[in-house]
Amino acid sequence: MSIARRVAVSVATFCRKQGVLAAACALAAVSVHAQSVEQVSQQWLNNALAQGSASPQEMPLRLEVELGRLDPRLNLAPCARMEPYLPNGSKLWGRTRIGIRCLEGSRLWNVFMPVTVKAWGPAWVLTNNVTLGDVLAPQDAMQSEVDWAAETAAVIALPDDWVGQSAARSLSSGQTLRQGMVRAPQLFKAGSPVKVVAGGSGFQVTSSGQALSAGGQGQAVRVRMDNGRIVSGTVNARGEVVVNQ
Repeated sequence: MSIARRVAVSVATFCRKQGVLAAACALAAVSVHAQSVEQVSQQWLNNALAQGSASPQEMPLRLEVELGRLDPRLNLAPCARMEPYLPNGSKLWGRTRIGIRCLEGSRLWNVFMPVTVKAWGPAWVLTNNVTLGDVLAPQDAMQSEVDWAAETAAVIALPDDWVGQSAARSLSSGQTLRQGMVRAPQLFKAGSPVKVVAGGSGFQVTSSGQALSAGGQGQAVRVRMDNGRIVSGTVNARGEVVVNQ
């Protein structure tokens, strides 16, 4: 008999002998069992973090885990063997949960334990407020240690990925730069005349058209040609639209 089951049986026996109220006995049994569930969960989490399965990033990060608590109203039957697992679609990153199921007991059960995984590492933090469309300069952010898992969007770890980029929305001082916050600076507006480049092996053809949307380097745009035909292409560093072949 497992330790958890022996303790639960002892509590129940004590309650019967002393005439304690049934509700109090049930609460005592739950608290003892919940502690056992927490211990199993913590051990499983420690092993998972030690194996590096929590971080989806390549850069080494300092991981911390905070184990939540089960609902104290749960009345879990004693269990001789429990199995923690990661639910489908979940990952050990940020606010998440793990499942614990009873595989051997008088009444099988399955519960979910709230978990918070923090991943501390270097990132870039804004030193001042930035408005939509502002082009970021090196002095607009400083490197600091932040929790990468605090938000779902990945952090922008390299300065080359944000210096010279424009703000995709208004940002506040102290915010960590993450994907989706910056984009390539706008090189032309919707309705602007643009140069369209198409070519193949050993030849290149240029023509002109009208941009149907604003465009920045690397962005996909559509262009209405002088003959009315609409083509799609990618904006290069010179503001030309290279037609997809």
